[in-house]
Amino acid sequence: MNRPIGIFDSGVGGLTVFHEVMKRLPEEDLIYFGDTARVPYGIKSAETVTRYSMEITRFLMGQEIKLLIVACNTASSVAIPALQSAFTIPVLGVLLPGARAAVRYSTRRRIGVIGTEATIGSSAYVAAIRDLDTRIDVHTQACPLFVPLAEEGWGGHPIAGAVAREYLEGLSRTGVDTVVLGCTHYPLLKGAIGKIMGEAVTLVDSALETATEVQSLLLDRRLARTDNAEPLRKYFVTDAPERFRKVGERFLQHPLPNVEKVTL
Repeated sequence: MNRPIGIFDSGVGGLTVFHEVMKRLPEEDLIYFGDTARVPYGIKSAETVTRYSMEITRFLMGQEIKLLIVACNTASSVAIPALQSAFTIPVLGVLLPGARAAVRYSTRRRIGVIGTEATIGSSAYVAAIRDLDTRIDVHTQACPLFVPLAEEGWGGHPIAGAVAREYLEGLSRTGVDTVVLGCTHYPLLKGAIGKIMGEAVTLVDSALETATEVQSLLLDRRLARTDNAEPLRKYFVTDAPERFRKVGERFLQHPLPNVEKVTL
C-alpha cells in the first residue's frame, strides 16, 4: 500500500524510532510529528495526553497514513486503547515491543527498566512485563538527566558516563540480565549505559524492537509499499522548528530540510 507511516512523539525523542523504521524499511514513506509546543507529556494527566494523541492522530490521518506508531512512552501507556478504538488503521506503541523483547531475552527472569520519572512512576513497563510473565522480578530506575544529555549530543561525553554511574550502579548490583531502555532518548546513551551495566546485560532498545514489529505487521497485513518511487520524509512540529531541526539532525545524523510548524 503506497501510503505513509505516521510516527508521533511529544518532542524529538521519537526520532530514534523514526530512525530505526527508516533503516529497516527504507522504501516506506514516513511522516513524523513532534508536539514540541506541549512537551513534556509525562507531567500531564492521562486524559490530557489522550486528547493530545487524538488531535495529532487526526492530523496524521489527514496525511493519509496507513499505520500509526506512538513513539512516546507516556502516550503509549495511556492513549493506545482510545486510538485503536477511534481509528481503523493499525496503531502501535513503543512500550509493548520493548516489554516483549525483554521477556524474550531474559534468561534469569530479572529485568531492569530505566526511563523518565513519569514513565517509571507510572509502572507501565512493570505491568506489561508481569502480564507476560508473572515470575519475572522487575527493578526500575528513573534517569531524568539522560534526556538533556541526549539532546545536547553528549552521549559519549565523560559527563554522560558519570551520570550513568550515579543512576545505574545500584541497578547493576541487583543481578538483572536485561535492561529496557524505556525512553526514546536513551539509545543515544547506550555506550555509557552498557559500560556501567556490563557486557553480560542485554540492553533492549524499544525503538529497534518497535521497528521490527512494524515490519512484521506490514507484511502480515499486506500494507508494505509496492512501488519503487523515492521515499517521502516529512516532519511536523507544533513549535520551535529550528530547535527541532538542530537536535533532530543529531539524532538522525543527516539534514532535516523540511520541518514544518503547524497548529492543531
